[in-house]
Order: sequence, then C-alpha cells, then structure tokens
Amino acid sequence: MSFGNVVQQKVYNHLEEAVVPVSYEDLEREAKNKLEAAPYYYVAASAGGEETADANREGFLKWKIVPRMLCDTSKRDLSTELFGKKLSYPILCAPIGVQSIIHPEGELASARAASEMDIPFISSTASTHSLENVAEATGDGLKWFQLYWSNDREIAASMVKRAEAAGYSAIVITVDTPMMAWREKDIENKYLPFIQGKGIGNFLEDPVFCSKLAKPPKEDMASATKLWSQVFGNPTLTWDDLQYIRMHTSLPILLKGILHPDDAKLAVEHGMDGIIVSNHGGRQVDGAIAAIDALPDVCEAVAGRVPVLMDSGIRRGADVVKAIALGAQAVLVGRPYIYGLALAGEAGVKQVLRNLIADLDLTMALSGKKSLAEIDRSLLKKV
Repeated sequence: MSFGNVVQQKVYNHLEEAVVPVSYEDLEREAKNKLEAAPYYYVAASAGGEETADANREGFLKWKIVPRMLCDTSKRDLSTELFGKKLSYPILCAPIGVQSIIHPEGELASARAASEMDIPFISSTASTHSLENVAEATGDGLKWFQLYWSNDREIAASMVKRAEAAGYSAIVITVDTPMMAWREKDIENKYLPFIQGKGIGNFLEDPVFCSKLAKPPKEDMASATKLWSQVFGNPTLTWDDLQYIRMHTSLPILLKGILHPDDAKLAVEHGMDGIIVSNHGGRQVDGAIAAIDALPDVCEAVAGRVPVLMDSGIRRGADVVKAIALGAQAVLVGRPYIYGLALAGEAGVKQVLRNLIADLDLTMALSGKKSLAEIDRSLLKKV
C-alpha cells in the first residue's frame, strides 16, 4: 500500500492516537484557544487588512483539478530531486522564527518531527535556538538555512559560514523582509518577541555579533537585544549584493519572496540556484498578488533553468497538487505545522506533516496520476 492508504488503515483500525485535529480550520481554532492572544496573532495574523493572506487562499480556489479515470495508480511515487538530493515528498517545512513563543522546545521539536517524517527543515535566522542546535536536532535529516540579511555584512556572512559548517545543504535568502511590515495585531498587542530576547538565538551565539558587544549576552541581554534591533533588516540591499553571500559559501542559494517574473529572471542572471515564489504568507505587503497566481509567470520566466518552489497558503494535499501542476517542484508549509507544534509539540508537528503527505498521495492517485512527473497544467481548469 502507498503512504495515504497506510495512514488510513492505521486511523480506521485505531492503531494510533490522534494528537491534533485533522482539518486545518480545527487546528487553527484549537491553537487560538490554547495560546495567549499575542503569540497566536504573531503567527496567524498578516500585514494590514490581511488582503494578501485572503488572496492566497482565493488563488487556490480559482484552480480546479480535473481528475482522469481508469489510470493504474496502485503504486505511487511522491519523490522529487533538488540540488542532487532526493526528497521523498515535494514538501519542506518553511522557515518560521520564534517558535519558542508557541512551544517551549520551539524549533528543536519541529526539526525532530520533520526529520522523522523525512521532510527537509528550513531553519530560520530568527530562531530562538541556534542553527547548530537545530542541526543537531535534525540528525541526518535534510536541512536548509534561511538568512535574514542584516545590515552588518560580516554578521550575515558569519551565519552562512556557520550553517555550512553545521551541515545545512542550501541557503535560503529571504528578500521580501528588508524591514517588518505594518502588522495590525502585533501593533494592537504591543508585541515583538525579539526585544524580549526571543528569536535571536542565532545572534546571541554568533561570534561576529558578540564581538560587537561590550559584555557577553548572558551578562547584558539588554545591550544584545538593542544591538539586534540596530542590525536586523537591510533596506539598502540590491541585486549586486548577492555576490557577497556567494563569496562565502559553496552551497546552493535560493531567493525566497519572488513574485514578479522580471525578478525571477534577475535571480537567474545573478547566479542564484533556485527561487521560492512567496508573499511571506501575506505578512509583508498587504494587497499583494497571491503566490499561486504569481507562480505560472515566474516558472515561464525561469524556463527550467533553476528549480522553482512555492509557499503561502498551502493547507491540504490538493494545494500541493495544484502548485506542482503550475510548475513548482516542491512547496513549503508553514502555519499548519506551527499549529501542530502549539497543540502537541513534536508529535503534533509530525502528525500534521503525516496527514498532509497522506492527503497529497491520495489526491494525486484519485486525480489519475502516479508520480509528480505526470502532474502538469493539463490537470487543472481555471474558473
């Protein structure tokens, strides 16, 4: 039996306990009930009036799957390949920072769960736990490091070099966050966890960052958080700056936050190895294009020269199928696994990921496809 059938059998035969709700809507609702308002909305809310977050879901609804019948899908293959490494599934855990505000173990629990499910974990610059500790938690699991490029180039280079030394196999530069957006819920709650010393673990253990402090962070956390506030973000960056990071790592570099096809072309022209089509889950520019709507034009502009991935709005297996059909080689999932973390820690993340894979497997099979390679635009109809 393939993955989805195995999961069904375990559930229907009461062979394992459900630790989190199955549906995304119930996950989100229960997480909201469990968490305090400030950390919940830090994860759940988006920029401005949240038009972009709404558009992400509406974008998926405009595409409908047209299943094909009488296709032998008894054996399925969900694998794909990125940068010479085989992925069992076209799913990665998106980089989400400050996970300690959701669960005490934070990124460590999520990284362990992802590794157990054979899903690559993308560790955020804004983690509470250091990239080295997250790498240890993943064990032999595939891991990438996401870089928020600070306005101190030496700190940015230091983190990239640390990631390579710690066994990360790709660098994801998030380019849509030179500064934080106007997020109404965070403003209302007067909540920014970083100034409380949360989500800055990679800075607190970075030798370059610490060299700029008069005292170690443990002796003067206030000065460390003040320095963080001074170096985080970099609105001066341009395409020419990308070569600086290239000089400091031999790993593949992907740009996350690309929505315009011309930016996709520029990424390729500047030697980037991959693109992640993303609007940051609606958290940066209110009223922006949905990521799924941007995906086809970006893929056309790239023309297969580098892999294109996609995030923002992935909730169920059908969403993954649609993204693959529109040209994505893999997707990143964010809020669903974080709600699983909030409700049941490592076990919650693991079950959310398991359910998503099972849903993807069965949706693909019932659409008449037995492998990702068979999924293309012909499977979809826009309404």
